[in-house]
Amino acid sequence: VQLQASGGGLVQTGGSLRLSCAASGRTVSSYAMGWFRRAPGKEREFVVAITWNGRITYYADSLKGRFTVSRDNAKNTVYLQMNSLKPEDTAVYFCAAGRNIYLPSTYDYWGQGTLVTVSS
Repeated sequence: VQLQASGGGLVQTGGSLRLSCAASGRTVSSYAMGWFRRAPGKEREFVVAITWNGRITYYADSLKGRFTVSRDNAKNTVYLQMNSLKPEDTAVYFCAAGRNIYLPSTYDYWGQGTLVTVSS
């Protein structure tokens, strides 16, 4: 499975972005999908995950209410809608495919990230 995140860019505080993660090589319809991020000088951080059928989502507590994950298995794509962005959301955002939305250690496939920069 190859994963490619896109949709990042420069946005002002309070703005919105929608990230996409397109999978290729094989379908990810049976995989849990997750978004992670790495801010400059910081460790990778979990953002949100969604089960294979989209019925269960799991958010980092600090991001609830501002970020929304969704998926379209017909398009082999997962989305991350980010609203009310803050400078501290500045990071490279990665998507990953795995087996358990609650366990990052079970993610088998990782994509290249897309940079999100939020200006103050």
